[in-house]
Amino acid sequence: MELSERKKQILRAVVENYIQTAEPVGSKAIVASAGLKVSSATIRNEMAELENLGYLEQPHTSAGRIPSPKGYRLYVNELMEEHRLTMQEAQKINEALNLKIREMDQVMTEAGKIISQLTKYPTFALTKGNNKATIARYDLLMVEEMAFIAVLMTDGQLVKNKLFRLSTPLSDTQLQLLSTLLNTSFTGLTLEQLNPELARVASHSAGEAYGLISLVVSFAMEVLEELETNVIHTAGIPSLLAHPEYQSLERAEPLMNFLSEMGESVNLPVVQGENVKILIGPENVADELKESSVIMASYDIGGGMQGVIGVVGPTRMDYADLAARLSYFAEGLSRMFGKGEIPPPAGNDPEE
Repeated sequence: MELSERKKQILRAVVENYIQTAEPVGSKAIVASAGLKVSSATIRNEMAELENLGYLEQPHTSAGRIPSPKGYRLYVNELMEEHRLTMQEAQKINEALNLKIREMDQVMTEAGKIISQLTKYPTFALTKGNNKATIARYDLLMVEEMAFIAVLMTDGQLVKNKLFRLSTPLSDTQLQLLSTLLNTSFTGLTLEQLNPELARVASHSAGEAYGLISLVVSFAMEVLEELETNVIHTAGIPSLLAHPEYQSLERAEPLMNFLSEMGESVNLPVVQGENVKILIGPENVADELKESSVIMASYDIGGGMQGVIGVVGPTRMDYADLAARLSYFAEGLSRMFGKGEIPPPAGNDPEE
């Protein structure tokens, strides 16, 4: 059933009042804020109809009403105005993104803390694994006759190195032959393909030569396995307690425990193809999130890898404001990882 414009105005007013106050909204507040030239009695009738249609709920015996998940969904899809960041907000995010740290784990840990500070909600930063990553190149550097360094570069330009110490001397010629064999037979292969290729080469190699090959290929497999793993960082979990909805420990504890224990197996929906994804209450898969909302934005890391940043909080979140902040932050992370840049404020057309 298509709602009338007046019902939509009333629903929007209820949502925005409730976001600000965390208190059930009555007809007098709607008259004052929605600018409707109708009586309180008419507003009450319309709110009763919205409740019957499932867009509003009446908690306890209160005369006021609050939005239901269905009401929030309509608000997010149709009624919410796009929030534009101010120059000050954009500058603050840009300063936060201008990190000198470039190790992935450190960057994502810092990103989670920054987003939590900006939004006042718990945050998570997820780096999704890439099961198609391959080694693009092997470089072997002699350190001394019984030690060498293997330098591996992935197809996503990630460089890893490891020092190998040997029990018998190794000549420059042997090292060059090993490098040639590795670059001929073990590049462009995924983790799943490396094992069969190692077994094939083993059948044609002498024991000592195979031992050296196996050392370096095992290191390559460790690197690719690390790239396949989802890594998640959380921050700001205690900030939940600052919100009225979670001041009851009975309500807050399950969600706080869930966020604390989020691991690589966490089941988050794909955000690909969408700038921002919003899941409201029952739309969340995890039972612990059924009475909360999650707002997520994706960013590109490069090399076929993607990350997701998000906030978790009550359904009474300011969706427009948070979506704008996350979107801008995600864009900044994509630029930082891809080009070493941060987005200029003018590119997002923030308000003066």
